[in-house]
Amino acid sequence: MFKKVFLLMIMFFGFLLKVRASELALTSKSAILIEASTGQVLYEKNSDEALPPASMTKIMSMLLIMEAIDNGSLKMDDEVVISERASSMGGSQLFLQTNEVYLVKELLKGIAVASGNDAVVAMSEKIAGSVENFVSMMNEKAKSLGLTNTVFKNPHGLDEEGHKSSARDMAIMARELLKHEDILQFTSIYEDYLKKNDGSSIWLVNTNKLVRFYSGLDGLKTGFTKEAGYCLTATAKKGDLRLISVVMNEPSSDERSSDTASLLNYGFNTTVLYKAFDKNTSLGAKRVEFGKKDAVNLSLKDDYVKVLSKNDDKPSYSFEILVDKLKAPLKKGDVVGKANVIDNGKVVDTVDVTVLEDVLKANLWDLFNKNLKSITGGKTKISN
Repeated sequence: MFKKVFLLMIMFFGFLLKVRASELALTSKSAILIEASTGQVLYEKNSDEALPPASMTKIMSMLLIMEAIDNGSLKMDDEVVISERASSMGGSQLFLQTNEVYLVKELLKGIAVASGNDAVVAMSEKIAGSVENFVSMMNEKAKSLGLTNTVFKNPHGLDEEGHKSSARDMAIMARELLKHEDILQFTSIYEDYLKKNDGSSIWLVNTNKLVRFYSGLDGLKTGFTKEAGYCLTATAKKGDLRLISVVMNEPSSDERSSDTASLLNYGFNTTVLYKAFDKNTSLGAKRVEFGKKDAVNLSLKDDYVKVLSKNDDKPSYSFEILVDKLKAPLKKGDVVGKANVIDNGKVVDTVDVTVLEDVLKANLWDLFNKNLKSITGGKTKISN
């Protein structure tokens, strides 16, 4: 009883607790805490140890679903027919029946909230034609993300020999999934209902209790099997700061929640996000050859953001532009070169440079007009 009361205190009043990383006494076998926009690691414990991820596996499954939706090969309102294989799944399930039909968004909600194994198998078959093909896609995606401790054997996370991941790899997967922001409308649900084909409804309750009790927490995925223990990949946002935490192989669900809350509290209490440069700000203009415009404004491809301790002084950066000759046509957002980030006279980073506006290629009339203006000093205006 005392443990549960203390857990609630951590969830509700964690912002009052000032804990150093060295004081985090986690019961998990492995853990990590990162800042979402940069991926910077704020805390880690055995973060590269390969362990069974249980239903946290569904983070990768949801990532592939969201990619399919965002690239247009799948729609939220597409229908999915439940196969015999999907309906026969054990573990956490939505009790879907063979030949029932559901919408993608209904099954995605069932995966995100209730961790439905039957739902994720049905979606695997919808996207890839078979579970085996989908698992191959999962492993290919893991490889493309540089996940060195991850091998998937199934899309749901039930114990299977060789099915493994690590806290660091799970955090990277979660960070990639969060690029598809619509997933949060599902992972942030605490309870809802799924209407069945026969008119009845099944109550969906999120296995991640922190969605209800921890302010700002809106995902992502729990896991539990006998071999994996209790696991949780979580994300929370306060102000501009979004954190991702992972705990693996916890002895109980209470300790899973407690450790997650402790990690997030530590991050929010000690860390600030500093936008050192806004990507919409010009770093100066550069000449464009063969363009309708003579010059174009340059900027960084992305905001330049740094994660700082609340006790740190804000750094003062300068940017050295490394861009060769520019030729039209150019499109806003195109990478046209690099910039060195300089702090105290030293290059600390190198980032992409883009143009802030489109530049169309000049036609013959444009070139003639420019040449004539050059000859006349720009005093003669010629209309087309």
